[in-house]
Amino acid sequence: MDSVVLDVPNLTAEADFWTALTGATVSKADDDWITVVTPDRWGIAFQLAPNLVPPQWPGQEHPQQAHLDLYVPDLAAASARAVELGATLLRENEQWITLADPAGHPFDVCLKEGADGVTVMGTTFDCPDASALARFWSSVMGEPVVYDADGVAMLGGSRPLLFQSVEEYNAPRWPDPAYPQQLHLDIEVADLDAGEAAVRALGATRLPGGSETFRVFADPAGHPFCLVR
Repeated sequence: MDSVVLDVPNLTAEADFWTALTGATVSKADDDWITVVTPDRWGIAFQLAPNLVPPQWPGQEHPQQAHLDLYVPDLAAASARAVELGATLLRENEQWITLADPAGHPFDVCLKEGADGVTVMGTTFDCPDASALARFWSSVMGEPVVYDADGVAMLGGSRPLLFQSVEEYNAPRWPDPAYPQQLHLDIEVADLDAGEAAVRALGATRLPGGSETFRVFADPAGHPFCLVR
């Protein structure tokens, strides 16, 4: 996995927020894209979407679709720091706190005693069937399903992916701006033709767009993702 990509209306504001929150450094920047790399080597990228319709969490009319989960050693301190940087508090629990970044994307800070500052736990996708989507992504990424119970499933590996079953799930309809994607994954492959054949055989759908260096697909739950050469 190359990076987790957020659609945002303001590249600089979003990159500045996540850089300050996670201690990341900028690895790529141009007029419509910024990529930062966290100290634990997660790539988080920001793609310019000036007319983005932001999520309205927790409803499904304008759903989050997916979110980042962060480990922190102190919930209260991490939440306060995020709010200071421009986040909005959405919900508090004993083990995690849900906030929204400046673009409106929800994310969770999750308590992990002994955590070395702010680290990325994984990316969680909403879907109608967590077990089924976990099996798809397990085959794509070559990582095992290490947890699957009570509507939640998780892949192992150095870049964990999590899936949660959501009632009345409302999928993105990319590239329809009225039902936009909020977040997508960029997956590196050595050969685009071979990569396309592999993911389509597993149940992915080819979407419009792409170039000589990347192609766009949707997973079985409708989440767009890119194969990048």
